[in-house]
Amino acid sequence: MHISSFTFFRTFTPVFTLFFTFFTSFTSFTLTASVAPTKNKYSIQDFFKNPEKADFMISPDGKYISYMAPYEKRLNIFVQKIDDLGKIDEKNVIRLTSETARDIAGYFWKDKDILYIKDANGDENYKLYAVSFATSLKLKLKKDKEPQQPQTRALVDIPKVRVEFISSLRSIPGEILISHNQRDAKVFDAYRLNIKTGKLKLVAKNPGNITSWLADHKGKLRVATTSDGVNTSILYRKTETEEFKTILTTNFKENLSPVFFTFDNKRLYCLSNLNRDKTAVVEFDPASAKELKVIYTNDNYDIRDLSYSRKRKVLTSSSYISWKYEDHFFDKTMNLIYDKIQAHLKKLSVSNNGVNDNNLYFVNVNKNEDKFIVATYSDRSQGRYYLYDVSKDKLQFLANVTPWIDENDMLEMRPIEFKSRDGLTINGYITLPKNSSLDQKTIQNQSIPFVINPHGGPWHRDVWGYNPEIQFLASRGYGVLNINFRGSTGYGKKFWEASFKEWGKTMQNDITDGVKWVIEKGYADPKRIAIYGGSYGGYATLAGVTFTPELYACAVDYVGVSNLFTFLKTIPPYWTPMLQMIYEMV
Repeated sequence: MHISSFTFFRTFTPVFTLFFTFFTSFTSFTLTASVAPTKNKYSIQDFFKNPEKADFMISPDGKYISYMAPYEKRLNIFVQKIDDLGKIDEKNVIRLTSETARDIAGYFWKDKDILYIKDANGDENYKLYAVSFATSLKLKLKKDKEPQQPQTRALVDIPKVRVEFISSLRSIPGEILISHNQRDAKVFDAYRLNIKTGKLKLVAKNPGNITSWLADHKGKLRVATTSDGVNTSILYRKTETEEFKTILTTNFKENLSPVFFTFDNKRLYCLSNLNRDKTAVVEFDPASAKELKVIYTNDNYDIRDLSYSRKRKVLTSSSYISWKYEDHFFDKTMNLIYDKIQAHLKKLSVSNNGVNDNNLYFVNVNKNEDKFIVATYSDRSQGRYYLYDVSKDKLQFLANVTPWIDENDMLEMRPIEFKSRDGLTINGYITLPKNSSLDQKTIQNQSIPFVINPHGGPWHRDVWGYNPEIQFLASRGYGVLNINFRGSTGYGKKFWEASFKEWGKTMQNDITDGVKWVIEKGYADPKRIAIYGGSYGGYATLAGVTFTPELYACAVDYVGVSNLFTFLKTIPPYWTPMLQMIYEMV
């Protein structure tokens, strides 16, 4: 289980991702598959179309669930009363939004309203809207006519301005904290937004170098993070009426990221790799600017998050990624809930033809923390959603994300590791088509065509789980190799720093060494290897066929960086504080 902290917007940290995952598809390859794929069982659209239902959340009072589902081929928000779950009558479901141009990018509950964001034409200038759920309940269905739709209202809709999300202020009715860049396209000022009136109150003006904000448990904005492009500083103030003061400055290679305040609002829980290689959870004193103690660390991997109970005011869990998500519980209550859900899922896996459905995370919880939305996932399934009632110890099925795909038809994503030419341990994943096995070197005495699929970022990583691109390729008879080359995140500071100024050099060597590994193991036909990637993976694709053309039969570069000069000239204005860091790293 890893706790999902829902965030509307892509905010930047010192180890930020330049680009994000893109899903696409291959229409043809010059690599003839020697393993017969499952003929025409799944179309290309089956792998990439919108989910039937996804992004489930629960209302604060625990009486309703919401989710995203297609309307006019676009993802919109629907709400249903929990007592009506399982009923076939569509009148029990209320569609709150009617977007037809773009999918809704994200949403969350605030009191009895639902707030959501969308952009126009993919410009990523997100606008913020609200729809009153309380009002929607009063709307009556008219016989033989489309039901009346709730009225949405724009909270922040300013041309060429991007709204970012700071805090939902769950314990404070009627207000949230946001930021936007209307005053200066390069920086984001912080505002308190009244969701009833739409009135914005400036809480903190960005001097030009603040990249993130943090509020305490009372909703007061008291921490900010700055960057001059190379150095990162933590700013702090005891009250909102005081000026921010710098309490700690580090080079971007070291990172102390405040996650949330301690429950007395005096200190901070942070993710930190100060004076250590692996990121740990620490308690930090802003008064002395020192770490007081280490809460949790792992010898091999960076800790990636920290979760807590708002009701009971205790830390609950952290997680890290080895070859898949791993969890550590601080709290016996949460651990017991997790174990009970696992017991239910184990019984369900017997009735689901043995499908492994026990990798789970908690998506959302109501205010009383007695009802949870839980999601499962695996390498062969986008998963299922469930509602868990703590008092009844009842796990109720909500939806299969992609019910048109039988996970028994999908292929296993197995972890692998090999040594780079200069001695680094490189991790990755291999996916083989039907009728093949990692336990046999060749398939029917013939190696198979392979697609090498370097990830984007590059300061990102591939993770075990369902990937529609991989499954599509494997279904057509191709093996797929994913490589977490040096610079991939989660493996510590040294491994990350080993990528600096190594685009096309040792980073590319790691990919090349992975290609040679899959050939030496007998999985890949050396004459039928393709390389395909998006973003930085597109750059690695172009570098692969430029520097080692003998390795590849063909290549597909998807939205890749092909010219570093034009890349640096076309970054968005709000990346400007990061520009010197990009120079340092690239």
